[in-house]
Amino acid sequence: MTFGFAPSPAASTSTSNDLSTTTPGRVLEPAEWAAAGIPLLRNPREVVSGLHSRHRPEPATAIVAVLDPDERLRASASFTRRTTPADGWMFRNVLLDQLRRVIPHDLRRRTPVRTAVLLYCREGGGRWTEEDGAWMWGLRDACTLHGLRCGAYITLTRDGWQVLGEGRGGRRPHVDSAPEPFATSESPPPLPRTGGAASELLRRAAAR
Repeated sequence: MTFGFAPSPAASTSTSNDLSTTTPGRVLEPAEWAAAGIPLLRNPREVVSGLHSRHRPEPATAIVAVLDPDERLRASASFTRRTTPADGWMFRNVLLDQLRRVIPHDLRRRTPVRTAVLLYCREGGGRWTEEDGAWMWGLRDACTLHGLRCGAYITLTRDGWQVLGEGRGGRRPHVDSAPEPFATSESPPPLPRTGGAASELLRRAAAR
């Protein structure tokens, strides 16, 4: 189940104290991100293509998505970033607000099962910027507060897509490319193969 959202109140409003300074601790450098043990996506292009097709982002659009252990998309939300100074604390609050709208938290689990990834569509090239570092900080903190694993941070530009901290990327999709068919990661899992008595029961049920 996937949702798209207009900008949330948290993304549209802020106090003067929020915007006065950008705390250095609210930005993650690529080396810090790589050292954090962020799980690698098995098929990042499939994930990027699926989110691009579903949300059709334009520059300054962020998409936060939740994947199950098999990397099937369970929920996602898109919103537009306001033109304010990049601050990880503010980004954390916006991401957390969107996650709470689309999927229940997993705080009761001892170990997170689902993973949140963030795709940010922006101008410029694929190299890391301070704004990217603020999104990374915000994603990591929002995942902790919602009981999720922190997953990949991906940028989408006119040059293509890039998984920051991993060195993986591609030319399509990009900001101006046409949406592709939904990725297979959103397909339901195949029915389990069974034999013996279980197979016979399924055959009889299907014949009714």
